[in-house]
Amino acid sequence: MKTVKILLSTINDVKNFVNAVGKYDFDVDLVSGRYAVDAKSIMGIFSLDLSKPIELHAHTDDADAFLADIKPFIID
Repeated sequence: MKTVKILLSTINDVKNFVNAVGKYDFDVDLVSGRYAVDAKSIMGIFSLDLSKPIELHAHTDDADAFLADIKPFIID
């Protein structure tokens, strides 16, 4: 499993992020506080507090291409 922090600031960020994540067949979760949602669900993402960074869990061992696709949303 690969874990990174992401920030989705705008509605377009959420739309572009879901489109990028949807291309992959492994599970991706977003965790904010005690809530966890499917990263492929726009409605799930909008239920989170998007004003703060969100933890992303990609359930795969080969995440290089995936991380390259979501690079604009990753923060340190």
